Amino acid sequence: MTRTARTTRTAEHTDTHEDVRYEAVRSRDARFDGAFFFAVETTGIYCRPSCPAVTPKRRNVRFFATAAAAQGSGFRACRRCRPDAVPGSADWNVRADVVGRAMRLIGDGVVDREGVAGLAVRLGYSARQVQRQLTAEVGAGPVALARAQRAHTARVLLQTTGLPVTEIAFASGFASVRQFNDTIRTVYAATPSELRAAAPARDRAARRTATPSAGVPLRLAHRGPYQVGPVFDLLQREAVAGVEEVGGDPGHRVYRRTLRLPYGTGIVAVQERPGPPGTSTGSGGWLDARLHLTDLRDLTTAVQRLRRLFDLDADPYAVDERLGADPRLAPLVAARPGLRSPGTADPDELAVRALVGRAEAERLVQRYGKVLDAPCGTLTHLFPEPAVLAEAAPHGTPGALAAALADGAVRLDPGADRDDAERALLAVPGLDARTVAVVRTRALGDPDVAPPGPAVPDTWRPWRSYALNHLRAAGEWENDR
Repeated sequence: MTRTARTTRTAEHTDTHEDVRYEAVRSRDARFDGAFFFAVETTGIYCRPSCPAVTPKRRNVRFFATAAAAQGSGFRACRRCRPDAVPGSADWNVRADVVGRAMRLIGDGVVDREGVAGLAVRLGYSARQVQRQLTAEVGAGPVALARAQRAHTARVLLQTTGLPVTEIAFASGFASVRQFNDTIRTVYAATPSELRAAAPARDRAARRTATPSAGVPLRLAHRGPYQVGPVFDLLQREAVAGVEEVGGDPGHRVYRRTLRLPYGTGIVAVQERPGPPGTSTGSGGWLDARLHLTDLRDLTTAVQRLRRLFDLDADPYAVDERLGADPRLAPLVAARPGLRSPGTADPDELAVRALVGRAEAERLVQRYGKVLDAPCGTLTHLFPEPAVLAEAAPHGTPGALAAALADGAVRLDPGADRDDAERALLAVPGLDARTVAVVRTRALGDPDVAPPGPAVPDTWRPWRSYALNHLRAAGEWENDR
């Protein structure tokens, strides 16, 4: 094929792809919120696909893979649809390549803490290679992606707390107040004070009644249907005393847990009762949460870890369409549309707990866990770090696993290579394949894990983790430890 022919075919493919996207915009299809963004050249604004504003003419529309890419091209966020508040793209959870791993690490705040050089080291690539691959795939490099994330964090703090602007600037990860002001004006076409004044009525009311000890209120958005009951059932069944608790009646439960974070500690409370669908989240909804942090610089990281725990960035439409075509799974999917595959807020903790079970995990917490400076009810401890366990209890498989986690022989952070991590886990003496499958599913967020046992059909790929959750929910598959 000649270069001209290849170029023509690529252009035709791009046009067709963008025509599909424009149809999603015309129909205000919330299924695509977070999957892409569109910008209007005549207004200089970018939006989510489900934006309720008048649909722009096709010739005036440009499409972007990320909000950062739209911002980098000079567009500002729509104040009506708040495109920075959409669920994240499901691609970054599914993909195991360097771009997917990089996006997960950036979401966890690695660029803010360690810079692009630190991100590159974690990925095993040069900074130039990471920049090139991210720019080619998502239209923005790591600095721009981190900047967009900081702007979103700043907006949340401005509109939901009464913190002084200077404190918010540094809590959001900005190096200076000037950089903070410039970014807010660029992204939102408003000063920080104007952005705070433009907060929705609900946020303004919460801000007026908030106290310094009230924490940061959050809406954790998701796309499509969300089966919240099974997630809370799992969390209640697994809850480790001292670190977690689930209180209230079914349908109105509250999940609370402690968090170890890069700069400090936190306590989070998430309500089981989901927020109703509305214009702020398209046909999706949200979970109400409240975060109490000893250091507000941990806000972005804490939010991303909660999103992984509750699997909030999943694409239930894609999962249900695939699994619903299978005769065995079809009635299960119809009964529980939007069933999720929960992850974890702390991958190392999950690995230890998957191995030792709940009762032993509670013993480890009481014996080796760090006591919170300010305990809150039954939440008194952080789960012990691997290094502490490796030193205090070095024997047997738990000690070997803790040592491997502590010295980096096993890496379970958001940017870990899943295949490498699985091989490293299987090399830990005494660690069985079933436990490794649980760790790969929950700690590494792999949506396509088939544990050892009865054969799992390839037709369930790439959503075998979700398929097994449907079977477990229906009592047709043995629950894991």
